[in-house]
Formats: sequence, C-alpha cells, structure tokens
Amino acid sequence: GEPLLQKDFIMELFKLCKEENIHTALDTSGYIFDTEVKNILEYTDLVLLDIKSIDEKIYKNLTGVELTPTLEFAQYLNKINKKTWIRHVVVPRITDNDELLKNLSVYISKLNNIENIEVLPYHNLGKFKYKELGLEYALGDIEELSEERLKNAVNIINR
Repeated sequence: GEPLLQKDFIMELFKLCKEENIHTALDTSGYIFDTEVKNILEYTDLVLLDIKSIDEKIYKNLTGVELTPTLEFAQYLNKINKKTWIRHVVVPRITDNDELLKNLSVYISKLNNIENIEVLPYHNLGKFKYKELGLEYALGDIEELSEERLKNAVNIINR
C-alpha cells in the first residue's frame, strides 16, 4: 500500500534508520504531498515514484484520484534534488500507448534528479487474491504485457 498513509510511523522509522546509518527508500505514488511529507523527505535517501499514467483521465480511472499531486511531488523532488527512480507499469489497452509513453518520456526528461526509470510489464499474478477476498479485479480481462510491447515501451521512454 501507500506508506505515506502512515506518515508518523514512516517519519519515526526513517529517523531511527538515519541514526544507524541505514539507507532509506520511499516507494510511493506521490499522491500524498504536504508539509509532513516534506519533513519525511529530509530523512529519505531515495524515492521510488510510481507514475501510473501521464494522462489525467487515465490516471484518474486507474487510481480514483487526480494526477496533479503526483506531478507536484515529482517537481518538488526535482527542486530539492532528491534521488528518484520513476516506476511505470505498462498495461495493455490502457497505458501501452506510444503517444502516452512519449509524453511520459518528455516529462521525465525535464527532471534532473532521476537516477533510474523502471518500465514494468503488467501481470495478473495478484488476480487470485481478489477472487479469494470476493472482490472484483478491475483489470480481469487484460492480458499480460508481451515482451515485444515491453521492449517498445522501454525504447520510447529511454529516448
């Protein structure tokens, strides 16, 4: 889940880690962004920022929330020069779109703090968990991303 839903815990954990010289990494969607999060970032060595889509409508459909806070978070990370890895899952029929991938690439290219970009293929390994919990799996009819389409996405984003 989203670690920043438990900001007090993350802050205390990261402070303790820094006291012991333990590297800290925050894996987040960047949706939660406020003064408390800025304080947590002072104790954070690396941010893994998940950008589900660069398109506002697609992002909203996938996450149920607005894209703007995530992009503001990314801009703040760039401003404070916080080491960041961008993570992007390529989902067939949703984010597996050359134009969207180009737009994401252009956006990322304007950030100077990006150390790595992880382009991840969509898989449905968690589908059974939803079934066991009696929940509907929203992406149930989507096939896993092919190796060919993954290579295409990586090539576009790395331009």
